[in-house]
Amino acid sequence: MFSNNDINFEALKRKAYNGRWATLEEGIIPLTAADPDFRTAPEIEQGIIEYIKDGYLSYGPFSGLPEFKKSVADHFNKEKHGTFSPENVLAVNSAAQGMYLIATYVLNPGDEAIILDPVDFLFKRSVETAGGKVRLCPVDIETGDIDFEKLVSLITPKTKLISICNPHNPLGKIYSKETLKKISEIASAHDTWVMSDEIWSDIIYDQKEFYTYSSVSEEAKKKSFTVYGFSKSFGIAGLRIGSVLCNDPDILEDFIEKSNFNSTIEGVSTLSQIAGSVALEKAKPWYKEFLAHLQHNRDLAFNIINCSEVLSATLPEATFVLFPKIKNGMSSEEFTKHVLQQGKVAIVPGSERWFGKGAEGHVRICFSTSQEILEEGLHRITSSF
Repeated sequence: MFSNNDINFEALKRKAYNGRWATLEEGIIPLTAADPDFRTAPEIEQGIIEYIKDGYLSYGPFSGLPEFKKSVADHFNKEKHGTFSPENVLAVNSAAQGMYLIATYVLNPGDEAIILDPVDFLFKRSVETAGGKVRLCPVDIETGDIDFEKLVSLITPKTKLISICNPHNPLGKIYSKETLKKISEIASAHDTWVMSDEIWSDIIYDQKEFYTYSSVSEEAKKKSFTVYGFSKSFGIAGLRIGSVLCNDPDILEDFIEKSNFNSTIEGVSTLSQIAGSVALEKAKPWYKEFLAHLQHNRDLAFNIINCSEVLSATLPEATFVLFPKIKNGMSSEEFTKHVLQQGKVAIVPGSERWFGKGAEGHVRICFSTSQEILEEGLHRITSSF
C-alpha cells in the first residue's frame, strides 16, 4: 500500500506545495516538509463524498461539529491517557493556528514565553506574532532531554507561558510522564500557562506509551492547552484542520470568546471536520499500516545515514523526520545547498530560521515517502560529496 506504485507523482507535482514536489524543478527529490507522499485513506475520501451527497454545506456550530469534538476527545482518552469530554475540544484551522491563538490568549505585549531550542519555528513565530518575547531553553540535541535548571533560571515575573513540543520536532523525542510532571510542577510553582503541541503524538514507534500533558497531574490540568492536528498521521494538511483541548470548560469558553470563535468571524470548514472525524473513527486500519511503513523507513534511513561519511543520526522515538549531524564541517545552509545542486535532493537546513540557534550543524530529512524514493534520495545525499 505504501510503495512507489501507490504514489501519484503527477498529482503531487500539481498539488504538493510548501517546499515539496510542486515547488521544485523536475528531477529533484523533496525530503523536506513533513507531509506524506501518499494519497489519504480511502475512508476519508469516502466520508467527504458521503457528507456532500445531499448538497448541503451549511454553517456548523461555532466551536465545532459534535461528532468532531467527540472523536477527538475519545481518541485522546483511549490512546493518550486523556480525560477530555467533547466540551473540552475546539475545532481550529490547523495546529499552527491553535498555537498562535493560545499565544495571543495568554500573552500581552512584552510578556515572555519559554520555548525549547531547537524546535519547530512555529513556536517562536506564534509568540512573536502575539507580541511576546521568546526565551530559549536548550534541549540536548542527542537525547532531547530538557535542561530543567536552565528552564527554572529563565522564569521571570514576565513569564506567562512554557511551550513544549511532544513528541519533539525535529528530534523525535517522546517526553515521559515523569518529565511532563516536572514541567507541571515548575509551571504551577510560578503560575505560568503550559502549551503542549501534540501534533506528532500519533506517529510513535516501538509501541512506546504516550501521555498527553494534562493527564500527568492535577497541576497540569489546571492551566494548560493542548494542540492537535491531522496533517501528519492522516495526510490532510490542505484541509487545515486541528483542535485545541483544555480540561477547564470555563477557560476554554473564555478562550473561544476572545479568539472570535463565537461568531462567523472564525470557525472551521465542516467538510474538514468531517474528514478529521472519519479519520479517527474509520481510518485507523490505514493509519496502522502507514505507521508500520514509517517505522520500516525510519530504521532504513537511520542505518543508511549512519553508514555514511557525511552524516550521523540518532534514532527518533516518534515523528517521520530524522535530524542528523553534519560530519564534514559544513554549515547547515552550505550542506543543504550542496545536496540540492549536486545530489538533486531538497532537505531542510538546521538553521536558526527553521529550528532555532541550537539546530546549527544539523539537517532535517523527512521519510514519509516510499522506500524506493527514500533510498534514492539518501543515496544521492551520501554520494554527492
